[in-house]
Amino acid sequence: MATAGQWFEGARPRTLGAAIAPIAVGTGIAAAAGGLNLGRAGLALIVMVAAQVGANYVNDYSDGVRGTDVSRVGPVRLVGQGLARPRAVALTALACFIVAAVAGLSLIAWIGEWWLLAVGAASLLAAWLYTGGPAPYGYVGLGEFAVFVFFGIIPVAGTAYVQVLSVPASAWVSGSAVGALACAVLVANNLRDIATDAPVGKRTLAVRLGDRATRVLYVVLIGAAFVILPVLALPAGFDLTFAWLALLALPLAVRPVRSVSQGAIGPALIQVLQATGLLLLGFAILLGIGIGLS
Repeated sequence: MATAGQWFEGARPRTLGAAIAPIAVGTGIAAAAGGLNLGRAGLALIVMVAAQVGANYVNDYSDGVRGTDVSRVGPVRLVGQGLARPRAVALTALACFIVAAVAGLSLIAWIGEWWLLAVGAASLLAAWLYTGGPAPYGYVGLGEFAVFVFFGIIPVAGTAYVQVLSVPASAWVSGSAVGALACAVLVANNLRDIATDAPVGKRTLAVRLGDRATRVLYVVLIGAAFVILPVLALPAGFDLTFAWLALLALPLAVRPVRSVSQGAIGPALIQVLQATGLLLLGFAILLGIGIGLS
């Protein structure tokens, strides 16, 4: 039977920066628009974190019952390592999604924008079907696209919307930067798992591209987030002058980019994954503060 510590590790807390990042940026955009509401931002954060933890448990459950986690290098796998019963992990994932749904419903009732129910339902469904269901889209190479949309564009724009009841154009651009870094987190994870995913039929984008091209993709995604900054900061763009603050996160990119470029494999890529998550969180917090100050 899994210990409390193993259940905690099974939630993959090191990935939660991907849930916090878009809320930070969306809240900065709301502040710049003069509509900062920390209560609404807090509910949005609960939705994202609960949904992310739920998705992590679904991933553990689905990969475990399919037998794709048996030889995996990385964090604790509750089902794959036989530490917890599949049903218990699935029910835990469902409980997390219920928490996300309750927080989301509370937020929607607060602002009275009931059409957002469709967005919330689509987000939770995407979290479940990533590796769950009869045809998980994460197994056919669509995971990065979903992460870009549901951990970048939608939560950044959505967090701004629930506070100011509009979506400033800068939300789409900054959401793209956050989405690119969130994709880089997934690419690092899937790069690590190419050797174990391919034999069990898990055709992630990394498996489809191969090792070399996946490493190039990782570097491009990191670079794309920083290339977007001039669009936000310069007068020819959105004139959000202090968006340049996000450049302070650039040193956090040096080590993981160097490791991936130099061919890091196996356990070394776990450090890359953690460093990329830290980069995403640092970049987003700095960008959110910078946009808010602007």
